[in-house]
Amino acid sequence: MVKNAIYENNATPPAKIKDTPISDQLYLTTDDAAQLLSLSPRTMERLRVNGGGPRFYKAGPGKRSRVLYGKSDLIDWLSQRSFDNTSQYDN
Repeated sequence: MVKNAIYENNATPPAKIKDTPISDQLYLTTDDAAQLLSLSPRTMERLRVNGGGPRFYKAGPGKRSRVLYGKSDLIDWLSQRSFDNTSQYDN
């Protein structure tokens, strides 16, 4: 982006995803999703590889494309892991 660029109608430049607070984002990177769930990014990667983690999206073709998580998918995944006592937990 060009510094001091002039935008139509003196509008502010569009914010980068990293400049937007997590609470305002629909899709999160692995790091941001991990932070939201209080997990490590490595745990998120492990859940993605082994299964059992939240639904994720690949933004682009190929194995090296960016992984994104829908915020609503993260909340749904966490809500499915709500228990009243330890005897309810069935790994």
